[in-house]
Amino acid sequence: MRKLIVCNIVSLDGLFSGPGGDVMAMPFDGGFSEYNAERLRAADTLLLGRKSYEDFRSYWPAIADDESQPAVEREISRLNAVIEKVVVSNSLKPDAGKGWGATRIVRRADAHAEVAALKERTGREILIFGSHVLWNDLLASGLVDELHFMIGPGVVGEGVRAFETRPPGSLRLLDTRTFDGSSLLLARYAVER
Repeated sequence: MRKLIVCNIVSLDGLFSGPGGDVMAMPFDGGFSEYNAERLRAADTLLLGRKSYEDFRSYWPAIADDESQPAVEREISRLNAVIEKVVVSNSLKPDAGKGWGATRIVRRADAHAEVAALKERTGREILIFGSHVLWNDLLASGLVDELHFMIGPGVVGEGVRAFETRPPGSLRLLDTRTFDGSSLLLARYAVER
């Protein structure tokens, strides 16, 4: 069975984004991109909510050939282009995924069954980046296997909390890690049911 892994940055005060949903308020640095590239190399499916998909699609494709961007950012752009993307949305039309690699649109009512089926398929990891509403719903439904949080030194103060509800089970720390030249701490947790 494949693992569904949520991988996101959170502020020291436990926020997913800043005021008004501003993700750029988060304490990003090079360690964030380094770890995201590592996760993308280990995955073959990227699961996204509508807003994250639209944000990623508007940003990442142009980065692949932009020599002014760091090599890791260009790699993330190329990996995002080729990975299978499954987007959970009631408002996107089925053809909204055309033009950015293999992309399927799944209706919210079908999301739990679709994710369960994805996990049963043979393959590599299934990743969720961003997609706050989606991963909280899947976590509450017992479909998330691991949480990988890059905890940054920033105190954002107000914004969107990482967790909307308590997980259905306990969280067990798998490991922690730091990155050279980065102030981020990676904390990886297994979701135990």
